Amino acid sequence: MEQNRCRWADPASELYIAYHDQEWGRPEHDDRKLFEMLILEGFQAGLSWITILKKREAFRKAFDGFDPAVVARYSPEKLAELMSDPGIVRNRRKIEAAVTNAAAFLEIQKEFGSFDRYLWGFTQGQVILNTDDQLRASSELSDRVSADLKRRGMKFVGTVIVYSFLQAVGVVNDHETGCWCYPR
Repeated sequence: MEQNRCRWADPASELYIAYHDQEWGRPEHDDRKLFEMLILEGFQAGLSWITILKKREAFRKAFDGFDPAVVARYSPEKLAELMSDPGIVRNRRKIEAAVTNAAAFLEIQKEFGSFDRYLWGFTQGQVILNTDDQLRASSELSDRVSADLKRRGMKFVGTVIVYSFLQAVGVVNDHETGCWCYPR
């Protein structure tokens, strides 16, 4: 018997199903995973999420396992290498933003003790549970987080990208009420 899932989780795509069932909307507290998702959401801008999911392993390899301390120190030669890597999205502005964002991420970690503490501080550690099945692209929360990340020097962190990030890492739970992943 097939489980009910959110409408966006294409039942024909094993990648989407696995991502939906095992990751999306689950509260994440590991800083490296938070960095990975923030960077991937930025790369997704203007593209479909399935494109990013298909390239995810190549991204992990290309970006040194999304270790922000390593990414923040990328040289011009490494940037050129990334621009020639067919396994990832080769957009110079997005690649450069990943390096800029890694440095800002490290500064946030230094200030707050962890990026997790910083991020979840916006909701006092609580998950925002949406109960109306309304499709959203942004919210007051994503507006605030986006503005603060930009103030700290990050790029590709507009409110729509940040809202997708908040959904992905479970700060916002937007599973549809009929989805088996919706908290009962």
